[in-house]
Amino acid sequence: MDTAIFGLLLVVIVLLLGLTVLMLRRGKIEPKDIEPAVTKAWLESGLNQSVGQLATYAKDIQETHRSVEQMLRVPKERASMGEISLETILTDQLPPEMFGIRERILDGKIPDAHIKSTVGLICIDSKFPLDNYRALVEAPEGSETDGIKRLFIRDVRGHLNKIQEDYVCPEKGSAEFSFAYIPSEGVYYFLLTDRDAYGMLSDYTKKGVQVVSPLTLSHKVELIKTGVHALKLSEQANKVRDDLARLAQSFKKVDEEWRVLYGTHLKRASGKADDLDQAYGKLRDEFDRIESLTEETSSRSAA
Repeated sequence: MDTAIFGLLLVVIVLLLGLTVLMLRRGKIEPKDIEPAVTKAWLESGLNQSVGQLATYAKDIQETHRSVEQMLRVPKERASMGEISLETILTDQLPPEMFGIRERILDGKIPDAHIKSTVGLICIDSKFPLDNYRALVEAPEGSETDGIKRLFIRDVRGHLNKIQEDYVCPEKGSAEFSFAYIPSEGVYYFLLTDRDAYGMLSDYTKKGVQVVSPLTLSHKVELIKTGVHALKLSEQANKVRDDLARLAQSFKKVDEEWRVLYGTHLKRASGKADDLDQAYGKLRDEFDRIESLTEETSSRSAA
């Protein structure tokens, strides 16, 4: 909205200037008539209202920026802001059963958040020390800032030490790493690009503490979610395999029983049935013979 209005304003001003120069060159307008003409065009186009809106928008943006800056200056409010942005990322990307917010875990520890992964509970701390970083970026240009930078790195080191002690404990059910969440891409970029700070981050990554920003945390959360889904699929595949193994065992037992029934009882019964059929055939032949003799005797008597 602001960009569109500003662009329109620039286009109109350029057109007015071009038209004015053209009219002056052709002598169709006197210099003394320029101001009333421009004023009239300005009012009729409504550009004065647009400029007023832009000024209002700029003031609102400035006030919002001031509010955010104030929040970042107060440690308690800054911590709340980090917790809110962290919770938003987890809520947007993970199902509720995969994460927890400020829950008591690991023998009573309460991280700002944790993720239930295939390698244990991944704890996340969102309270990052930023006071000396703010002093560093607000220092006058040309002033000596090495001392402030050392203080900031010292603060970060102490914070990462605490995270390592509290939340990297696989023997209690945690993963072998945890996340130190920085709710600011600018601070994260500074830590990555400063040689001393980057060396510190590398050391703590080996110790199990990974510093993440909103963007990098989102990527890591997607990888963790993919791993959990892959594990579930693997568990389902194992369950199907176990079910098939049980079915095969049951079928083997049925096959053995069938072989016994068919190979012994049914064949024996079949043999008995053949004997019975032969006996029945002989008996029937005897009845037929007797019947024929009876008929022959009856015929003679009648003669």
